[in-house]
Amino acid sequence: MKKILQFSIAFLLSLSFASLQAQQPVDSLLTVRGFAIAAPQVDEVDRFVKFIDEELAPRHVNTLVLRVDYNYQYESRPELRDSIALSKEDVKKLVVAAKRNDIRIIPQVNLLGHQSWAEDLENLLEVYPEFDETPDIEMPEEYEWPNKDGLYCKSYCPLHPDVHDVVFDIVDEIIDVFEADAFHAGMDEVFYIGHEQCPRCHGRDKAELYAGEVTKIRNHLADQGVELWIWGDRLIDGKTTGIGMWEASMNNTHRAIDLIPKDVVINDWHYETAYPTAPYFAMKGFHVVSCPWRTPDVAVKQVNDMIRFKDQSTDVMRERYYGVMQTIWSGAGDFMDAYYEERMDEQRGDSTQWNTFKRMYDEINLLSSE
Repeated sequence: MKKILQFSIAFLLSLSFASLQAQQPVDSLLTVRGFAIAAPQVDEVDRFVKFIDEELAPRHVNTLVLRVDYNYQYESRPELRDSIALSKEDVKKLVVAAKRNDIRIIPQVNLLGHQSWAEDLENLLEVYPEFDETPDIEMPEEYEWPNKDGLYCKSYCPLHPDVHDVVFDIVDEIIDVFEADAFHAGMDEVFYIGHEQCPRCHGRDKAELYAGEVTKIRNHLADQGVELWIWGDRLIDGKTTGIGMWEASMNNTHRAIDLIPKDVVINDWHYETAYPTAPYFAMKGFHVVSCPWRTPDVAVKQVNDMIRFKDQSTDVMRERYYGVMQTIWSGAGDFMDAYYEERMDEQRGDSTQWNTFKRMYDEINLLSSE
């Protein structure tokens, strides 16, 4: 097994460093040129529309993933709204701006995992505590990692009989208001699944639980002609690859990759090292998007790797290499402030998410002009 793994990694790395074949137009090389960020707050909407017009569109960004979660005035489930949330009018400003610039908007609501952050429960478990996969693990007054409970983020129980009635209401509403043909369910960093505290999930196969939830969400969306996007970390074997517990799975959910529908789009995020895992997803039959964050050199490598993988693939495999998507993990307002001020990081210098965005799209433009 070790020799097979070493050969596989060497093969993937050889693809990364192989020379480019004759360049095609960038549109055919990178079907997805993406940008993922939190949806703006109410007082940031007009400024974000300007950012779409003046920064995303000129770089030919064609896919915008907006993390909405509970930042919308849901009518179907008003109890889940944030206290200050986007109105339908606010959302339509974003939709119009995206259409004007031929950008596909994909709204995101975190499903399954990420139902808490630091010391706070997210709205779903705050309002519906019965959905909690780990009800006996209390939220700390001051969060730290690691901790005795293994608490990173809470999860909802995928087998609770009422949970999907609630979450699908907000999923359907957010798809409708954004006029979207794709939806991002998150589903990354799920550490709590099949937990011993859960009377429904305890003792069940974690890969089957994870695959069951992905499939249930996918089937619900497919009935409406909507595509499902998820992060890919839970589908990579963190132990065998050595990638570890964050960008891959150490709790045996990775086997779900052979149990979920092949039309799910995988967002393959790696932030400090450009691990060449995109071919793994493509060989399993999935469309895959490589996703950097705050390290410019990693983003540039991921762009070049994606093009090389596609160039050197069979016709069957080539179209599965969908493209790249810059991920932003601060609020839209904070990001725009730092972006326009060209801030440096005290520890990381120009290794910032805003500089990574610029460098990644500079590289795409350079390759498209060759």
